[in-house]
Amino acid sequence: MALTEIIEAEGHLIDSHIMERIFDMVVEYQGRFEVEKFHIGRTNSEASQLRMRVETPTRELMDQLLGQLLGLGCVPVDAGDAVLELIKKDCCAPEDFYSTTNHRTMVRLDGEWIDVGKQRMDATVVVSDKQAECRKLRDLKAGDQIVVGMRGIRVVPDTKDRDRSSFSFMSNEVSSERQVETAVTQTVAIMKAVREQGKKIVVVAGPVVVHTGGANPLSELIRLGWVDALLAGNALAVHDIEAALLGTSLGIRQKDGRQAEHGHRNHMRAINAIYNCGSIEGAVEQGRLKTGVMYECVKHKVPFVLAGSLRDDGPLPDTVTDMNEAQNLYTKHIENAGVVLCLSSMLHSIATGNMLPSWVKMVCVDINPAVATKVSDRGSSQTVGVVTDVGLFLDLLIRKIKD
Repeated sequence: MALTEIIEAEGHLIDSHIMERIFDMVVEYQGRFEVEKFHIGRTNSEASQLRMRVETPTRELMDQLLGQLLGLGCVPVDAGDAVLELIKKDCCAPEDFYSTTNHRTMVRLDGEWIDVGKQRMDATVVVSDKQAECRKLRDLKAGDQIVVGMRGIRVVPDTKDRDRSSFSFMSNEVSSERQVETAVTQTVAIMKAVREQGKKIVVVAGPVVVHTGGANPLSELIRLGWVDALLAGNALAVHDIEAALLGTSLGIRQKDGRQAEHGHRNHMRAINAIYNCGSIEGAVEQGRLKTGVMYECVKHKVPFVLAGSLRDDGPLPDTVTDMNEAQNLYTKHIENAGVVLCLSSMLHSIATGNMLPSWVKMVCVDINPAVATKVSDRGSSQTVGVVTDVGLFLDLLIRKIKD
């Protein structure tokens, strides 16, 4: 016997091509659909509304279809409340636990739709005292109540801005043909808008920033108050400190691009200098470290997190080598972020994107277009890719901000 469900969806369904994806999804799962109601929003702020009947030949196909349609913002009309189940063992969820996306999510409790807090992808939804929040599997405790199945859940997918005159740059595309000056101008506009909203500007940076001469403009961004948190790995700090203390980056002299004599040892000498001072902050306080990105972070009290990896030299005493702790610190500092600037650091950019809700914009700058594509393809659809030299981008960015 065929299975039938009535589903509804609301939003900018046409502009964002969501409606055609809904239809395609029904057909893909051997289903049929009949549109019962469709109202087109007539202004930029008015949403479109869709109500349709879907039919599949089996319950299994219907369950699979509803799971896919949920991610497109479709909700069964007779879904009822979300189904909750108690956790019996730390870090262990039932087989059918609901795994979140990075889109805005709500769950229905006692007939009322409740916003899910701390939105991020690949998490569970824990419910307590009529409040709901995302929580990673490793943080589940016995006795927690989590959402299971697909009922009583509403997802609001990211939609295209209907105001064509506003931030056309903020489309999800990666192109090496985009003018760098235009990208910089519109990035500054985003940063200013974020600042006016009282939200944070977070920078995720890799060591290429130092190699390409971007350390000075990034330092100035920090000094002028345009960075609220810096997220990086051990390498950025090591090469930045090497440049500040010895004038080289990986042994290459920054003033003329030539190999310094015995320069291959300089990054280890930089690490040793910080250990002798106890920490990066200690090196600043003792007058050993006087310039650079890390110096400006300490002087202007901009929090930074250096996440360690298997390949790190040293690592620096400030580097967080516990991956779970590093993830938690990253998550803490991207709270209330309005925009995240990802500067030539593929792994840290992907990691940060996995922690962000879909309504926080990411500007990913890299000379390799594949990096921005990977960040976007792994679920961070809000990513805007700028394919250029990161040192050039930062230099133009600070000039534009100062102008």
